[in-house]
Amino acid sequence: MSEKIVVGYDGSDVAKRAIDFAVRQATAQNGSVLVVHVLEWSAYSFLTPEELEERHGRRREEIERAEAALMSPLKATISKAGVPVETMIKYGHIAKTLCEVARQTGATQMVVGRDGDGGLATRVFGSVAGSLVQIAPVACTIVP
Repeated sequence: MSEKIVVGYDGSDVAKRAIDFAVRQATAQNGSVLVVHVLEWSAYSFLTPEELEERHGRRREEIERAEAALMSPLKATISKAGVPVETMIKYGHIAKTLCEVARQTGATQMVVGRDGDGGLATRVFGSVAGSLVQIAPVACTIVP
């Protein structure tokens, strides 16, 4: 069975280190990489139909910007390394969405970066890395 590594990616330096780690792992294991960019999104049921339509328009624009600025260049870079790569942009809670993608795609491993910022927000709300360690359906590597 070929290894499939899901990588959470937001364009940050720590995310780039996670990509580098995942590409090395995929190369060593003759596997592939699925890079997932998750945009936080919450539903508002009390919006008017016009407001919902406008919001969905902004959502399409966000996806197009993320695809052009983050995912297309990254996909080209990883492909040059000889590793099969797919990209995906989703909306939702980051940790939960990454786990859902891992389950749905049959991933064998997940990789995310951690910046080590232990600020108040992280202590109160938690971090993506901390959440993944608790709920990941497959092995999860946290890259510092």
